[in-house]
Amino acid sequence: MSAPHIVIVGAGHAGGRAAEALRAAGHRGVITLLGTERHPPYERPPLSKELLAGVVAVEKTYLRPLAWYDAAGIALRLGAAVTEIDARAQRVRLADGTTLPYDALLLATGARARRLPIPGGDGARVFYLRDIEDSLALRERLVPGTRLAVIGAGFIGLEVAATACKRGAAVTVLELAPQALARVAPEEIAAHVVELHRRHGVDIRLGVAVTAIEDSGSEVILHTASGERIATDLVAVGIGAIPNTELAAAAGLAVDDGITVDEFGRSSDAAIFAAGDVTRHFNPLVGRAIRLEAWQNAQNQAIAVAKVMAGGSEPFAEVPWLWTDQFDMNLQMAGAPGSWDRLVWRGEPTERAFTVFHLRDGKPVIVTTVNNVRDMRFARMIIAAGKPIDPDRLADKSVKLQDLAR
Repeated sequence: MSAPHIVIVGAGHAGGRAAEALRAAGHRGVITLLGTERHPPYERPPLSKELLAGVVAVEKTYLRPLAWYDAAGIALRLGAAVTEIDARAQRVRLADGTTLPYDALLLATGARARRLPIPGGDGARVFYLRDIEDSLALRERLVPGTRLAVIGAGFIGLEVAATACKRGAAVTVLELAPQALARVAPEEIAAHVVELHRRHGVDIRLGVAVTAIEDSGSEVILHTASGERIATDLVAVGIGAIPNTELAAAAGLAVDDGITVDEFGRSSDAAIFAAGDVTRHFNPLVGRAIRLEAWQNAQNQAIAVAKVMAGGSEPFAEVPWLWTDQFDMNLQMAGAPGSWDRLVWRGEPTERAFTVFHLRDGKPVIVTTVNNVRDMRFARMIIAAGKPIDPDRLADKSVKLQDLAR
């Protein structure tokens, strides 16, 4: 009996790591990796940082050199868009009309940038940063003295702002919410990040609703709900992402702001799995289903699901983790998005380096470190344990987190 043919739809970070992991786990059958872009699988964090800054070549973002896929016996097909999944016949249809059978299917279709639903939101000088071509197109125009307006003060928007500022652009950030990082960070941490940007000359304006974007030819005018007109040369938008679930939904799979999968990556169809940004997956450590847009999840969930597809039985169970680099600040967060009822500080928000634990019912559920990388390993262990901890000991920097993690 021949080894099963596994088809992976989506040749991004998750799809690329899954293909690697299938081979590493001993899968001997055919692996076909289908991607819509012209680039092989690559990492996305550099798009708003090193690649946008021009300090790394495009090839440095690739997970593997192009020749590696042939050597590993992986059929990598670039520029190949899947238009339909026939779950009953176990075949996928491509845009060129051809079909491809599968014994098992992995959906790693990722997410797309959320568009501005306003007049001018898709103008020629409005940029959305989701792939390599987006980053290169914006980089080409970011010359010293260029005025850049960034809409959205989340991680992507602020990373673009910091990178553009370092390239000599005059940067204005406009955020609809009354604070930056509103979806992920408490006000005190957001204020620390905003102050960092302002010290470097970034003009951050909060509570600003952009209602229209007008390209006059010589410049771009942003119209706001308050009647203000903001002149700029370029606009970068970072207002979140939408999971690419359309193929899955049309195939009859369960979808809920992401493809619904269990801790093994299995969808509602026994032959179809999913991994990465597109999934709403059950996390045993959190005790509920979550959807994440993070490097760690794209990579590690894809590897875990690939191992299951190759015959393994270990669930994907990790404390979610993400990071951002802006100017001289490294900020890391661990834990699932959610609520908390108390903050415990190891250090002060006025300091260059500090750690903050977010507690709910006495249990640490989220941790944020600022320029404090060494705390993160043990902080994640503390969160994974899911046990209450004396807040006074947690705040006491003379008590090692390593000891508390035990």
